[in-house]
Amino acid sequence: MATNEGAGLGATIRAWRERLSPAAVGLPTGRTRRAAGLRREELAERAGLSVDYVVRLEQGRATAPSAQVVASLARALRLTAAEREHLHRMAGLVPPGDEPVPDRIPPGVHRVLNRLGDVAVAVFAADWQMIWWNPGWAALVGDPSATPPERRNFARERFPVGPDAGRVSSWPVLVENQDGSDLAIVSDLRRATGRFPYDARLAELIRVLTEGNATFARLWSSGAVAAHREDRKTIEHPRVGPVDVDCDVLTDGDSELKIVILTAQPGSADETKLKQVMADGLDSAPAPIV
Repeated sequence: MATNEGAGLGATIRAWRERLSPAAVGLPTGRTRRAAGLRREELAERAGLSVDYVVRLEQGRATAPSAQVVASLARALRLTAAEREHLHRMAGLVPPGDEPVPDRIPPGVHRVLNRLGDVAVAVFAADWQMIWWNPGWAALVGDPSATPPERRNFARERFPVGPDAGRVSSWPVLVENQDGSDLAIVSDLRRATGRFPYDARLAELIRVLTEGNATFARLWSSGAVAAHREDRKTIEHPRVGPVDVDCDVLTDGDSELKIVILTAQPGSADETKLKQVMADGLDSAPAPIV
């Protein structure tokens, strides 16, 4: 049986849905509409949720939405800051702060990173914006410094939009489980919107990818969630040939920094290639592909 809190949450979501006109969100209006507000399926699509889940929320049968779901609903419903806070509290959640996605690496983490000289390492912000890399990464994957800072975004590289697609690698990188990796990146961004709902850079990234990349839009609207764990990649290095590496993604606490580490299997031919690339260093690496 639904609780009063759940019914209150559902009734509030429904009231906000019904007050938001289709024209306000760029949807066509016509005589066939029986209500002035958004339909449930329209809210579901805008929030990246299933219609069934929206129905269960409004009927009080789903009473504990996650922070990511609440953030998506708040964005889709165009709530004010006060309304966002109220929605979080009704869902039993602590309202998130208004701080932006952090681009700062804590000193302790930096000290650890600087000791990883024999592997390729890069650090990304919660929105997959690249903020640091070591010489090993530049030698193995290509030097990102040739790419404008605003384009050093892994999500933009994976889900390209137009000529200004992101780039964090200078030559082809093949992924063993492309579908799983794509879903994990989308899930990372969905989690980031719950943690940093007021960040303008993150909101713009979601808008650009949703409007410009069909694969991202499909995964985002599905509402599916996947964890970003280890992955297997093949780097088509222009000097030593294909290098198979394991890709591990570590997350640093509340900041949601993502530490990406590329290593090769010990004793393998790939490890030999990796060591060769590392030894040659950045100076002898070919110019990035443009």
